[in-house]
Amino acid sequence: MDTEHPLTGGNATDTVVRIGTTVRKPWTPKTPLVHAFVQHVRGGGVDAPAVLGRDEQGRQILEFVPGSEPEVLSSEDLHRVGRIVRGIHDAAATFPFRTTDASDVLLPAPEAPELICHGDLTPWNLVVGDRWVFIDWDGAGPSTRLWDLAYSASAFTLNEPAQEPEEAAARLTAFVAGYGAEGRMRALLPAAMAQRTQAMLRMLQRAHGRGEEPWASMYVEGHGAHWRAVSEYVRAHEAVWRDALR
Repeated sequence: MDTEHPLTGGNATDTVVRIGTTVRKPWTPKTPLVHAFVQHVRGGGVDAPAVLGRDEQGRQILEFVPGSEPEVLSSEDLHRVGRIVRGIHDAAATFPFRTTDASDVLLPAPEAPELICHGDLTPWNLVVGDRWVFIDWDGAGPSTRLWDLAYSASAFTLNEPAQEPEEAAARLTAFVAGYGAEGRMRALLPAAMAQRTQAMLRMLQRAHGRGEEPWASMYVEGHGAHWRAVSEYVRAHEAVWRDALR
């Protein structure tokens, strides 16, 4: 019953294993903050993996959530995911934080952070099954609703540069409607998505230049080329996104 099964798919966390109905991950200096944050949003009605403590090897113990990464999401599905992201933000808004609660992710926090955000609410961190649950909260840190939503919305709807812009815009509209974004946020979102995808590319380029892993290897293994194409696509069609969200 103590057999460890390695879990694959993540880019930035080593030695993640499943034991029975639990996940074990390395404990870091930031883990207590992350656990407190996850417990807080769970108390606010968010379905996130339960925090179960620390094992005899000093690792985090988290609930294992069965399911798989989503493949193709319909407009209704995207609306649902947008609503989940909004629920996370609303629950997070009452969590006390300091601007010095820095994220482990190399991306700089936006100016004037207003709440702690997951930071990576993306398809590769969404488990779909009987429950729809975002996992991998270890990169949580100070941010803003707009910056976090910009990454999430672009990752779920604009992440395939070969997609027709009008089709992508319709998917984007469904996601943002699910979030319940209103006038000002809708107006700011197209430029924020362009800035956020460009920031991903710059982070990978900087890490590659400094030899900072795992990002340096990710850059040369295709992530750099991907984020360059995505950032160019998002910026090139910014007017399309603006018209769709208006």
